[in-house]
Amino acid sequence: MTIDINILLNVVLGMIMFGLGLSLTKEDFKHLFDQPRALSIGLASQMLLLPLLAWIIAKQSALSAEMQVGIMILSVCPGGITSNLVSYYVKGNVALAISLTVCNALLSLFSIPIMVNIFLQHFMNSGRMIELPFWGTLFDIFIVTVMPAILGMLARYQFGKHAIKMEKSLNVILPILLLMVFAFKFLAGSDKGGTAMTSQDLRVLSIWMIALNIGSMITGYVAGVLGKLSFKNRITIAVEVGLHNTALALLIAGDKLEIPVMEKPALVYALYSFAITFLVAWALMKLDTAWKKETR
Repeated sequence: MTIDINILLNVVLGMIMFGLGLSLTKEDFKHLFDQPRALSIGLASQMLLLPLLAWIIAKQSALSAEMQVGIMILSVCPGGITSNLVSYYVKGNVALAISLTVCNALLSLFSIPIMVNIFLQHFMNSGRMIELPFWGTLFDIFIVTVMPAILGMLARYQFGKHAIKMEKSLNVILPILLLMVFAFKFLAGSDKGGTAMTSQDLRVLSIWMIALNIGSMITGYVAGVLGKLSFKNRITIAVEVGLHNTALALLIAGDKLEIPVMEKPALVYALYSFAITFLVAWALMKLDTAWKKETR
C-alpha cells in the first residue's frame, strides 16, 4: 500500500505540473526576464532567505531531528501553481509569479538533491547514514515536474481551445485528488503509506508551521521593500515565498527518503497555508493602503 500511495502522489504531482504547462503561453516566456531585479530578489528569497528562516525555526522548535529535516525539505519546495492563483486574487504581478514558478521548477532540479543532503548531514547525527542520491533524485524530479509541464505546453500549442478546456477540468479534479492523498497520508498508519499523525504532532507542528508561513511571507515582502520594488511585486514575492509545493515535499520525504515522519511538517503546513497566505496578503494590502494615505 505504501508504494501505491506514493505512486498516486507522483501521478497527482505530474498532473499538477501538466496543468501548469497548459496555462503557460509564449508571452509568459517573453516576460520571463522583463523584470530582472524583481525576479532576482524573488529567487534569492526563495532559494536563500527561506531555508535560512526555516533553519532558525527548526532549531528553535526542539522537534525530533526527522521533523526538523522535514521543515527544511519544505523550505526548498517553494512556489507552485496555487501561488500563481493567489497572486492573481490579491492583485499581484501574475507574470512575475509565473516567471518565479518556472525558474524555481528548473533550479529545484539541482538545489533539492544538494540542499536536502546538507540538511540530512546537519540534523541527522544519529550515526545512521541517510543520503538522497543526487542524479536519481534529479531525474525523478524532472520526470514528475519539468517533463509534465513541457507536455502541457506542447498540448496547449497543439490542441488550443481543447487544451484550455482540459485545464479548466483539471483545476477542479486535481485539488480533490491532492486532498485525497493528503487525507490518506494524514490519517493512515506508517505501515500503510501514511504518517501516523497524532494529535500531539498536530498541536506542536501547527505552531511552527504557522510561524513558518507568516515568517516566509514577511521575509519575501521585506526583501521586496529593501529592493525598492513596487507593491504588486512585493506582494507577489511574499505569496511565492509563503506558499510551498507540499506535494513535492511529500514526494522527497516519503517516496525518496522513505521516512514518513519527515512528511508531517508538509502535511500540517498544507492545512493552514492557503488561508493564512490570503489573510497575510490582505493585511499587507491594508497596511500599504494606510501607508499611502499617511504619506500623501
